[in-house]
Amino acid sequence: MNDDLCEELSIHPHQVREARARLAQARIADTARLFAVLGDPTRQRMLAALGDGELCVCDLALATGINRTTVSHQLRILREHHLVKSRRDGRVLFYSLDDDHVAHILSVASEHVAEQLVDDEIAVPV
Repeated sequence: MNDDLCEELSIHPHQVREARARLAQARIADTARLFAVLGDPTRQRMLAALGDGELCVCDLALATGINRTTVSHQLRILREHHLVKSRRDGRVLFYSLDDDHVAHILSVASEHVAEQLVDDEIAVPV
């Protein structure tokens, strides 16, 4: 028996219409690409390191323990997706989070993960 089968054509037609309208306006493919970029642990480490302010490639590599070539490659991807920006000071490029939205996305995701960890600890009997 499949509990997911609906016996009625639509139980909540108003909500279905609203959902379809939202889906028509949503940038689902773009949002999915953003989450795919954010889903890489190396890029997550770099974004976390940039959370306190700007760093050059060398300092970002030292802070994260990631080699400079990989840092440079990942920064290019992060720049292309508007997650980081750069500022030139002489010959040195400094990188920082692109805007407050990036910091907010990372903060909310981190809070969600921490909340889930707490819930999991409560669910496990000691």
